[in-house]
Amino acid sequence: MSRDAAIARVTEHFDNGSFFSDLARRVAIASSAQVKELRPELERYLLEEMTPALEAMGFQTSIHPNPDRRGGPFLVAERLENSNLPTLFSYGHGDVVRGFEGDWRDGRDPWTMVKDGERWYGRGTADNKGQHSINLAALAAVLAVRGRLGFNCKILLEMSEEVGSVGLAEFAETHKSALRADLLLASDGPRLAPDKPTLFMGSRGALNFELDVDLRDGGHHSGNWGGLISNAGTRMANALATLVGPKGEILLPELRPEAIPDSVRKVLSQVQVRGGKDNGGGPDVEEDWGQPGLTPAERVYAWNAFEVLAIKAGNPDQVANAIPPNATAWCQIRFTVDRDPTTFLPAIRAHLDRGGYHDVAVGQKNDGFMMKASRLLPDHPWVQWARVSVRRTTGEEPAILPNLGGSLPNNVFAETLGLPTIWVPHSYAACSQHAPNEHVLEPVLRQGLQMMAGLFWDLGEGEVPEWRTQ
Repeated sequence: MSRDAAIARVTEHFDNGSFFSDLARRVAIASSAQVKELRPELERYLLEEMTPALEAMGFQTSIHPNPDRRGGPFLVAERLENSNLPTLFSYGHGDVVRGFEGDWRDGRDPWTMVKDGERWYGRGTADNKGQHSINLAALAAVLAVRGRLGFNCKILLEMSEEVGSVGLAEFAETHKSALRADLLLASDGPRLAPDKPTLFMGSRGALNFELDVDLRDGGHHSGNWGGLISNAGTRMANALATLVGPKGEILLPELRPEAIPDSVRKVLSQVQVRGGKDNGGGPDVEEDWGQPGLTPAERVYAWNAFEVLAIKAGNPDQVANAIPPNATAWCQIRFTVDRDPTTFLPAIRAHLDRGGYHDVAVGQKNDGFMMKASRLLPDHPWVQWARVSVRRTTGEEPAILPNLGGSLPNNVFAETLGLPTIWVPHSYAACSQHAPNEHVLEPVLRQGLQMMAGLFWDLGEGEVPEWRTQ
């Protein structure tokens, strides 16, 4: 009964093909929260896959309806060994984005997992079925070797993350007592680089919104009216140029953090953001893009970003010699915990009014989209405990990020449940997670299983930071 034995057991689970079979079976359930016709698959994933797997490990499970009618169900599982032990809370989501059938390379079916070299292709392999499957397999290995976990464990699986985790905050608030724990340890998002074990402690938030210019009904001949009437595209372009500069720098101070905390800046000084071939084929990092004076790591993990996701004026498919009467820009702000996102749109409105852009409307359509930011500072005792465990398993120092550059519903766990939050990602940035050809890498999966078995084993040993169930 040893740590090495647990790691060896979960490694064999990978090497003998059992993990591949488990994940392929889960990928085959087309549980897309974005496709109305596939809603029955959301509950099927919980009933047919997660419930049997968890109950086989001695968890008690229950499935709950979502308090928001737009969202899918939740599964809550708990294994309580002793009230005097710390309680781990973990999370995953079994819903995926739409399959984009017909757009995958070599005619692949998104719901059939295929191995090609060291890549496993299939919808959900990276986001998030592969990641929570790793954690479940690691828990099972520790149980098999030790005969117990050595800690209490609660797991929440949601089926609405890909539609903004609707209902999650309300569900967590209602069930706060039942979800009480001491630490969140979960997996989502990408590593810093494929070959770099990574820990992050929160996520940047995201606010999606629209800018609209609606000048008049219908277009008018550009020869007869050019120079006489305003152009919606021109107005939009100039309005955007007052918010974000030619190198992507945010020009409006109210949309930027005031400063980067010293502990965050210190840990990021050890982080090198890679691109191109060094990051599995992603784009090259552009050193001169974004806020001047910041390193690439600071720009993506400690600063805000204003992105124009799409823009339209006139009819791009059939361009006419007419002055467009309307224009829309779909925009997004990725932000850290250092700014209150409820202030962003009022600040933009006031700024545009000061500049004479009264004809540019600012707002959110279809209920909008906003995910809050969260962060656990890198010097927190639980972070250092996890760092030592991962180093012991892998033989190298993991990258420590104060928060993910993307967004997760981590604020629900950090604020509503009051948990220190640590994420151990098992994917990489170029995995095509929301696009055709989503995949995971075998070396990352295998090492992820080993790291999680080590973390769970160490938690059960009891040599952990001071804890107290709330």
